[in-house]
Amino acid sequence: MKRTPHLLATQSHVVFGHAGNSAAVFPMQRIGVNVWPLNTVQFSNHTQYGQWAGEVLAPAQIPALVEGISNIGELGHCDAVLSGYLGSAEQGRAILAGVARIKAVNPKALYLCDPVMGHPEKGCIVPAEVSEFLLAEAVATADILCPNQLELDSFCGHRAQSLDDCLRMARSLLQRGPQVVLVKHLAYPGRAEDQFEMLLVTAEHSWHLRRPLLAFPRQPVGVGDLTSGLFLARVLLGDSWVQAFEYTAAAVHEVLLETQACASYELQLVRAQDRIAHPRVRFEAQPLAL
Repeated sequence: MKRTPHLLATQSHVVFGHAGNSAAVFPMQRIGVNVWPLNTVQFSNHTQYGQWAGEVLAPAQIPALVEGISNIGELGHCDAVLSGYLGSAEQGRAILAGVARIKAVNPKALYLCDPVMGHPEKGCIVPAEVSEFLLAEAVATADILCPNQLELDSFCGHRAQSLDDCLRMARSLLQRGPQVVLVKHLAYPGRAEDQFEMLLVTAEHSWHLRRPLLAFPRQPVGVGDLTSGLFLARVLLGDSWVQAFEYTAAAVHEVLLETQACASYELQLVRAQDRIAHPRVRFEAQPLAL
């Protein structure tokens, strides 16, 4: 019997709704990955509601929890670490220490960094120190980096003006440490307004993918968290980079179709769970010239 992968997911948690671990853990489990959730914050709901209750996990708890897993002899079974929303830069440094601790006992373990920098216009609030930490420290440690357009622009210090520009910018990030850059959402000038575009770049290859952009009165939160989680899970399950890319686009689209059908602001993960596991649609990634 093939071994089930294990993944440490270190990001936010909301009690109501789906963002951070609350958007990613169940889908990753549904497709066959054992997930160890380590919640960097626990909020009543995501911040784009404009009000929430809860607290940030003390940074010292992160290495303590990782060490607790080590003390029962399980840390070496961890195949990957996923990080997302951080409540502070100190938390980020504690996560990097945890990644180093895991790689010391399992050198093959992957680290996917979803560099959530916030979007104040949408109500996504992230402390400035977190963005600085991601730019200066996290990118060099990540094996897989999953920015959106805003974060890609921030990493590279300018706004992309075309798809070719996005490709050059993503490739420049490979020189800073990651093996793979997955741009979860492209938003360059001149793109088709009815399409949702994504980009995957490795040292040898690049792929571009389009899927229909679904209309919502308010775009659901947690789509990026779902995307990063499913991509990493499929890689751990044995997919190639491009297979994981195509699967993720299809599975996320299925979730959004169900969410749209329910006229919901929150992702309909439970209703869409079978479609996450077995998407009915397929979007083919197109290779790009390097």
